[in-house]
Amino acid sequence: MPRIIASILDSHAFEILSRILLTFVFWSSGLAKLLDFSGNVEIMESFGLHPGWVVNAATLVLQIGASLMILFNRGVWLAVGALAVFTILTIPVAHPFWAKEGEEAFRDMTVAVEHVSLIGGLAMGAILSRRGRRA
Repeated sequence: MPRIIASILDSHAFEILSRILLTFVFWSSGLAKLLDFSGNVEIMESFGLHPGWVVNAATLVLQIGASLMILFNRGVWLAVGALAVFTILTIPVAHPFWAKEGEEAFRDMTVAVEHVSLIGGLAMGAILSRRGRRA
């Protein structure tokens, strides 16, 4: 491996950046739910999740809280587990590609596949966090 690449990979700053990027989808969504709380309550209820305000509040706390745990490398295994379960559950709730047709089905299937890959990335983050603590 080239030294410059090894240097980047060994950098604490790059580790922090990777944690920010890994959790970006969660903390940005959580902040959006916080900043437009009533609009997101309506979205939750459109998915049949009632009461929408409770679901929205719980979701934003999970998304922001678990992201912070990963960013600060505290309880990463728990945060990853919670976000993985949340992410897999969003597929049948918000992206049921098997119940749709055409472009809409393809779009939701693509999102579902991306969700599965994101869960793999989260798992890798937990593995590397554990290895870093043993080093």
